[in-house]
Amino acid sequence: MYGGMKLKASLFITCIADLMYADVGKSVVNVLKRSGVQLDFPEGQTCCGQPAFSSGYYREATKVAKKVIEVFERSEYVVMPSGSCAAMIHHGYPTLFRDDPVWKKKADEFVHKSYEFSQFLVDVLGITEVGATFKKRVTYHSSCHMTRILGVEEQPKILLKNVKGIDFVELPYAFDCCGFGGTFSMKLADISGAIVEEKVDNIISTGADVLAGADLTCLMNIGGRLSRRGSKIKVMHLAQVLDQGV
Repeated sequence: MYGGMKLKASLFITCIADLMYADVGKSVVNVLKRSGVQLDFPEGQTCCGQPAFSSGYYREATKVAKKVIEVFERSEYVVMPSGSCAAMIHHGYPTLFRDDPVWKKKADEFVHKSYEFSQFLVDVLGITEVGATFKKRVTYHSSCHMTRILGVEEQPKILLKNVKGIDFVELPYAFDCCGFGGTFSMKLADISGAIVEEKVDNIISTGADVLAGADLTCLMNIGGRLSRRGSKIKVMHLAQVLDQGV
């Protein structure tokens, strides 16, 4: 509960969660509802526009951004299970509309009500413990966009450390990139592969049973390399860990 009343928020599911990780979306919904949030899911939502923006296709990204803003126009809060998408909204949208006063105002309003999942729980709801139980050794990957652009660093770790039964261990060089970087991993595959190889070495060194994270593209990239290395370390989104044992 928030101030004695249910807070209303809209779920922005993001492309990769919608298309490849539906269970993450379910866990986000479960955790938010148990936290007293009245959640809805506006139809018509689409990509945040980051792939086009990152590749320099600003005109195309602008069209997508306008669509997203319009879809969530009536939402009080917008929550997403992706630090990368949230960073795009907070940084990319004001950039796209900096020369358009009308849309710049709309973009700024959208920015002020949009939050990454852990950021919303800790900074808006004031929740640091969700009642989860998870008796595993867990480490956490800090994704680049979430920390460097969005500025969300400690919130996910605070939530993880308050899970009952968890054995949380810090990841060496946690803030190093996983090597994905969207189209970077395709354009510079050799460099990307070397980066994720080093990341996986550090993850394995922790002795963790589970690698948690808040960006699914990072987890997909790391999980793929862990699998090819024959590792039994499981990759889970933060919301999935927080949805355990409740």
